[in-house]
Amino acid sequence: MIADTLGAALDRDPPVAVRLWDGSLLPGRDEGSDLPTVVVRSPRALAALVREPSQLGLARAWASGLVDVEGDLEEALRRGFLAFRDEPWRPSWPQRLRLVTVVARAVGVGALLADLTSAGRHSLEARLRGRRRSLGRDRAAVRHHYDVSNDFYRLILGPTMVYSCAYFEHDDEPLESAQERKLDLVCRKLALAPGERFLDIGCGWGSLVVHAASRYGARALGITLSEPQAELARERAREAGVADRCEILVADYRELRRGEFDKVASIGMYEHVGRERLGEYVRRVRDLLRPGGLFLNHGIARLRPIDPGPDTFIRRYVFPDGDLHPLGYLVRELEQADFELVDVESLREHYPLTLRCWRANLEREFATATTLVGEERARIWRLYLAASAVGFECGEITVFQTLAARRGADHGLPRFRRRWLAGSVPASV
Repeated sequence: MIADTLGAALDRDPPVAVRLWDGSLLPGRDEGSDLPTVVVRSPRALAALVREPSQLGLARAWASGLVDVEGDLEEALRRGFLAFRDEPWRPSWPQRLRLVTVVARAVGVGALLADLTSAGRHSLEARLRGRRRSLGRDRAAVRHHYDVSNDFYRLILGPTMVYSCAYFEHDDEPLESAQERKLDLVCRKLALAPGERFLDIGCGWGSLVVHAASRYGARALGITLSEPQAELARERAREAGVADRCEILVADYRELRRGEFDKVASIGMYEHVGRERLGEYVRRVRDLLRPGGLFLNHGIARLRPIDPGPDTFIRRYVFPDGDLHPLGYLVRELEQADFELVDVESLREHYPLTLRCWRANLEREFATATTLVGEERARIWRLYLAASAVGFECGEITVFQTLAARRGADHGLPRFRRRWLAGSVPASV
C-alpha cells in the first residue's frame, strides 16, 4: 500500500490521519474517532510538496483541490501547528527523493515529471513587481486582496462590512452587534466630538467613517487604495444621509498633503505598511494631526519576533507583502515621532470569534461564493479564515489597539475612562 511506503519515506508520524488516493491510510500519531483526516486526492499533491517542501507546497495542493480535510478543519490545522510550532517540518533531500520514488512508483516517471512541471506557481498567487514598499507595488498588493468582489466581502463580513476583529461581550453575541460595539469603542477612545476632523487610514468600505459622522457628528475623510471599496463607501455614506460629512479618496497615506486632523484612526491597515516603512508611517500621521490630537492604531502583531519568510500561504495567496511584527516596534516609532502612548488594549481573544463568524458565513453560502470568485479562491478563504483563527487562539499572533497623543498640547482625555467600555451607543447627531 502506498501509505506504508509514504510513512517510511517521511520518517515520522503525521499529527493527523492521512488517506491517499488509493484508499490506504497513514494513521496519525494520536488515536481517537474525532481525529481529522487529510485526504490526498492525487499524486500531484505530493509532487507539489516535492517541488516546494513547505506550507506553500501544501497550499498549492489545497487551492487546486488536490488535498482536503474530512472532519474539523480548525482541529487539523491546530494539530499541525502545535506539532511543528517549534520545529517546522521541511523534508531533507533524502526524504524528498523518497517522496519522488513513492510518486514515480504510483504513476510512472513520465506522469511524475508532468506533475512536477504543473506543480509550480498557482494562478491565484500574487505576482508583485517593482521595488518593495513603493507606491505602485503597495497598490498592487492591496488590490490583489481587496479588488475581488464587493458582493463576496458582503457575503463573508455581513451587513456591517467591517473587516477587522469585532468586540464581543459574550461568545454567542451576533457578529453585527459586536462589530458595532468595536466601531463605537474606536470613536470613544478617540473622544470624537461633533465637528472634529477625523481621518480613517485604510477605510475599507466606509463603516467607520459613516459611524463617526452619523453617531458622533465628525467630519470624516477615509482613504483606501481600492476603487471598488471607495465606490461602495461613498454609496453607503449617501444611504446613511452623511455624504456631506464624509469624503472618500483613493489614495495612499503618503499622498495626503492637506488638512489638519483632530483624530486619526488606522484599523487593520498598518499590516500593509512594512517594518521598513513603520517610522515614515508614524511620522506622516503625526504631521497630519494637530498638537494634542489622538491617533488610534488597530493592528495585528506577532507575539514572537520570528518572521516566517516570504514563502508562506498567507503572503503568497492572501496578503502579499504583509508584515507582522511585535508591538514594541510600533511603540518605539511612536515615541521617537513625539507621540505620548496613552493606552494599549489587546483584543486577541475576540479575533477567533470573529473569524469563525466569517467562516460560518462563507460555509453557509459557499456555492454563492464560488459563483462570485471561483471555487479555488473560495477554498483559499476557507483555509485562510480557519488558519487565522488557530493562529490567534494559540497565541502566535495577536491584535492591539494602541492610542497615542501628539505632543504639544493637552490631549483632553478624562483620567477616568469607564465610558470607553460602556455598551450603549450615543444618539445620532
